[in-house]
Amino acid sequence: MTRWFRSVEIAHALPSRVRLRYRRNPDTPGDEGILHRVAADLPGVTEVRINPAAHSAVLGFDPERTDAAGLCAAFAALLAPGEGAARTAEIGALATSLAVLLGTPLLPPGLRLPVSALAALPVLGGALAETRENPLSSHMLEALAVSISLARRDTFAANTTTFMLALGEHMENRIARRSDDLLKHLLRPAGDAVWVLRDGAEIQIAADEVEVGETVIVGAGAVVPVDGTVLTGAARINEATMTGESTSAEKARGDTVLSGTLVEDGRIAIYAEQVGANTATARIADYVEQALEAKSETQLAATRLADRLVPSVLGLAAASFVVSGDWRRAASVLQGDYSCALKLATPVAFKAAMYAAGQAGILVKGANALERLAEADTFVFDKTGTLTTGTLEVTEVVVCDEDYSEDDLICLAASVEEHYFHPLAAAVVAAAQEAGNRHFEHQEVEFIVAHGVASTIAGRRVVVGSRHFVEDDEGISIGAWRATADALFAEGKTLLYVGYDERLLGILAMRDQVRASAARTVARLRAAGAKRILMLTGDHRARAAELARELGLDDFRAELLPDDKARIVEELAASGTRVAFVGDGINDAPALAGAHVGIAMQKGADIARLTADIALLEDDLERVADAHATAVKAMRRITANHRLTVGLNTAILAAAGLGVLSPVATALLHNGTTIGILLNALRLRL
Repeated sequence: MTRWFRSVEIAHALPSRVRLRYRRNPDTPGDEGILHRVAADLPGVTEVRINPAAHSAVLGFDPERTDAAGLCAAFAALLAPGEGAARTAEIGALATSLAVLLGTPLLPPGLRLPVSALAALPVLGGALAETRENPLSSHMLEALAVSISLARRDTFAANTTTFMLALGEHMENRIARRSDDLLKHLLRPAGDAVWVLRDGAEIQIAADEVEVGETVIVGAGAVVPVDGTVLTGAARINEATMTGESTSAEKARGDTVLSGTLVEDGRIAIYAEQVGANTATARIADYVEQALEAKSETQLAATRLADRLVPSVLGLAAASFVVSGDWRRAASVLQGDYSCALKLATPVAFKAAMYAAGQAGILVKGANALERLAEADTFVFDKTGTLTTGTLEVTEVVVCDEDYSEDDLICLAASVEEHYFHPLAAAVVAAAQEAGNRHFEHQEVEFIVAHGVASTIAGRRVVVGSRHFVEDDEGISIGAWRATADALFAEGKTLLYVGYDERLLGILAMRDQVRASAARTVARLRAAGAKRILMLTGDHRARAAELARELGLDDFRAELLPDDKARIVEELAASGTRVAFVGDGINDAPALAGAHVGIAMQKGADIARLTADIALLEDDLERVADAHATAVKAMRRITANHRLTVGLNTAILAAAGLGVLSPVATALLHNGTTIGILLNALRLRL
């Protein structure tokens, strides 16, 4: 058994009363009735009021037996009943009400009313307890309906209503639990022990002891415990838990792996980039907890509407009795209210949609994020690492010494760069593999931070790095190749200079590649109703213009400073635009935070992923369009459910008020339509 609450604090205290605010653990029951009974058993407690919407509990107590601090500690230490126990109690109540319904006609006439009243006590008691917080609630309407039937000695109507309420509550709770279970299903914790490489030896340590930068060893049958990049080895990894893909992925050097995925075959060494609470699975666990408790604006509006409609139902019941003089009509009207479907269908739909998004590799940090994404009318993309892969590729090889070929130049550079884990080095190594991967024997490699690498081949110094490093630090003249280098740089290409024996051997030009899914993503967003699609970049204007034309963007801004992106997003928002900003870098964090909804790429900087409302769990830009489609679908389903709820329940209430429906028929129709609407909301996960 686990503790019921994640945290409990005193909100307000009087000499004999204390108000506590709590955060419930996501895997504990949310039934306030169970919590009410458990809290009432605490030593010294004389009164209990639970408000699940406000996450608060008011406890009256005997000052001679306990105090506010003691009750706070005792409340925080409460152990939640197992899910099985809660469900058993729920089913027990349902079975009891059914037994009373079927068995009461067999009892002597004098016992039928007392037995029916005893069976209705949970309904009456629950409504009475709730009236202290909310005197006009749906539970009060239900209690009035049962009370009227009992007062008229109509035990069949009273027992049927009690049974239908128990059945409806059971089905509603099952559906609500199902939506919670869907989100919890996303959690994929790694094992407690992890193998790491330290001082050349593999040792096993606790999972929470792994540090960023360590080399983690994972073999067949093990769950990947960190987010990182494969250093050596090869493996086939099942990523279905994180991306929803049923086909296993082959992973080798340079590939990204996520925690919570399963190594089916092979063995790999992983450079740990995210550990502990920063891994994908830990972030999902945190967002699941928030998602189970947080309420969106749409959900709050539905709750307020349901509460506002209670007096209308009560007024209709009173009017039907005044007009007809028939208590039976009043009891029928009181059976049909809007509360259950309005209050439950919205969170169920959001949770189902967030589960569907999670299965598709999209981390949605709560219902509000999904709601705002559906409202977005303008999409603003960062360029590097977002519309482009962020992975460099060698596009041109400029040979400056006729004694060497292009392949020689690439392989020589790769021989020293292969020891350096950097995007530039990875691009050179990849080009060398295509060129035959000839290896030049060299001595120990020297790393010069932010400049490049150096080593010795055949007794002569070789340097690979930036223009500043080669020309200024190493004294190697660029000479006649300066114009060529400047032209390549003006095209937006990244240049790597190779020097050998104090002379320029060649220049490698690299370019970030446009994502294969970028054009499809833009097209899908436009087809889904996006009014404008823009690009913001610090890159050269010519390259930005070329990419904007290639992708069919509405506009672009180039050569921006880090603060410019946030300023532009702020200007768009001030004009009434609802901006969805998609980015990945540290300098994107202010724009992500300032946008109507922020979306961070999977390989984005930590601060970008933390700031964003939505984070992609796999490196595929098209997931942005998937997330938007899921959000739009969720809001459409919620709107449809609202209309169904209001339309069907209004029809039921009208028929009940006119005397067309009996209390039993009203209960059957009301609970049946409510369950149907909840099932329709749950269907979003398919």
